Amino acid sequence: MHRMTSTQARHTRRAVLQSTVDAGARCATADPDLWFRADDESDADWQTRRTTAQRICAGCPVRAACEELALRNGDGEPDTDELIRAGYTGPELAAVRTAQAVRLAAAAEADRDTEGRQLDTLTTELHDALASNPDRKEAGQRLPSDRAQAAQNNRLRVLADQIRQIRTARRARAGWGVAA
Repeated sequence: MHRMTSTQARHTRRAVLQSTVDAGARCATADPDLWFRADDESDADWQTRRTTAQRICAGCPVRAACEELALRNGDGEPDTDELIRAGYTGPELAAVRTAQAVRLAAAAEADRDTEGRQLDTLTTELHDALASNPDRKEAGQRLPSDRAQAAQNNRLRVLADQIRQIRTARRARAGWGVAA
């Protein structure tokens, strides 16, 4: 899996970040309780589990995307060590969120861009369709490979056309001329 850098994550929309995390997070196969402190858990027990969680996060290929999502979601409290997200404790996330408040506000505004969200969704669908096996069943019957491939190719064309139309319209509204 391709590792996303922090800079790339900062310039990526929420839907793509979430898709990236869903597709490649190392924590997906671990116990979800590992990342959250239990009620009345001792400091020593939490320290042990927190260290284990941070170790898993340290080698995760989608850590930057996870961190960006955590910041945009407002995860972590400044005075409560109750979770681990992207290898950071709650207070660490809160400190980063405070330091990057202006950037995060702009990212949240960009995430609200309906057309941009649609573009992100279509791009994710296109990526998923490219990665899927064209041999599939339809109405309980296995489609012949050539029909399945033709159906997948048609779906890819439709998605690519929709993406191209949105991008062209956005570029025109932004005053971009015809590319040289």
